[in-house]
Amino acid sequence: MKRMLFRLLARLNRWFLPSFSKKRLDLAKAKKWQLALIGWRYYVTSRALD
Repeated sequence: MKRMLFRLLARLNRWFLPSFSKKRLDLAKAKKWQLALIGWRYYVTSRALD
């Protein structure tokens, strides 16, 4: 059940949230909200793969 939820969240993240890797964002120059989004996407993706 949890895995299905995180897979759905991962798909929604891919569709609605910006991809900073495509924009070639430098993590050292990233703003706090950008780092928070990167952390959120990492958390959801890692939970969806488990």
